[in-house]
Amino acid sequence: MRGMFSAAIFILLGAAQAAAQNFYAGKQISILVNYDAGGPTDIEARALARHLAKHLPGNPGVIVQNMGGAAGLVGAKYLGEVAPRDGLMIGYLTAATQRYVANPEKFNVDFRTYEFIAIVPSGRIHFMRADVKPGVRNAADILKTRDIVMGGLGLDAPKDLAMRLTLDMLGVPYKYVTGYNSSAQAQLALQRDEISYYADSPPVYSTRIEPMVKSGLLTSVFYDPGYDGATFSVPRQMKGLPILPFHEFFQQARGAPPQGQLWEAYKSLLTVNGAMYRLIALPPGAPKPAIDALRQAVLQLNDDKAYQEDAQRTMGDAPEYISSATLNDEVRKGLSIDPVLKKFMEDYIKQAERR
Repeated sequence: MRGMFSAAIFILLGAAQAAAQNFYAGKQISILVNYDAGGPTDIEARALARHLAKHLPGNPGVIVQNMGGAAGLVGAKYLGEVAPRDGLMIGYLTAATQRYVANPEKFNVDFRTYEFIAIVPSGRIHFMRADVKPGVRNAADILKTRDIVMGGLGLDAPKDLAMRLTLDMLGVPYKYVTGYNSSAQAQLALQRDEISYYADSPPVYSTRIEPMVKSGLLTSVFYDPGYDGATFSVPRQMKGLPILPFHEFFQQARGAPPQGQLWEAYKSLLTVNGAMYRLIALPPGAPKPAIDALRQAVLQLNDDKAYQEDAQRTMGDAPEYISSATLNDEVRKGLSIDPVLKKFMEDYIKQAERR
């Protein structure tokens, strides 16, 4: 989906640029994170906060505010419904796109009316405890298991859906336990053997999960690839990892490519929540000078050596921020989904309530 979002890198000219240059002088920005402290979204947002101000004329103060709950829904709704619309509160959001696509009625303010600053494409790496009977020494051993306990954040959370869809396509039985407030809590549950299967972002994998893979506690299974609606891609953070994307793992494991409604739902999930894995956004009606200044500043982080080194040190890799003058239109287009597929996903989510 890279081509859809990166065709026109943002350029400011004339009076709009001058207004953006002066907007944040002497002000303080709050970055609203829609998950609890300590999780991957929070860690990324705090790295952003440490370096954003130097790319904003006026060098404003930047703080982080966490607002977790309902698998990211509470914070995402707060940004549109309650947050001031003066450009001083920025949302650093995970899962908001999928939450909107799955249940738009939960948003009292239409999510499509938010002002989108940048997107962060990514994926997830799926992993599990190696001591699940009869033993999981390599990824293919998952097909022999019968006692997997999958942990999640919420019934309609993208992470939960990706894990459920892939395990269901593979025909691997599992027990589903959801409702953890953050990935950090789910990781602790994994270490305590309360759950045995989870998935997380590449930065979290490289800093927290990979050491447990090397120690033999966990086994990597596969990862969610990038998908633009037509072709699959390898997210930058996945390159070089000895892990297969799900569709290749499925082909090897089952001898044929995946197909059917579960597969179509999974591809839709990749499109909506892969290319737009995280979003930086302002509330609807935010001032245009704020939008312009923030888009320009966030793009500059991609070439900021100090930020890149900080992100590498704290997260194992730096997010790649993508923005353009047409980003609002592109995100809103990406939030469209076929009604038949949407109904299927609604029913699929309800099935989880009865597990």
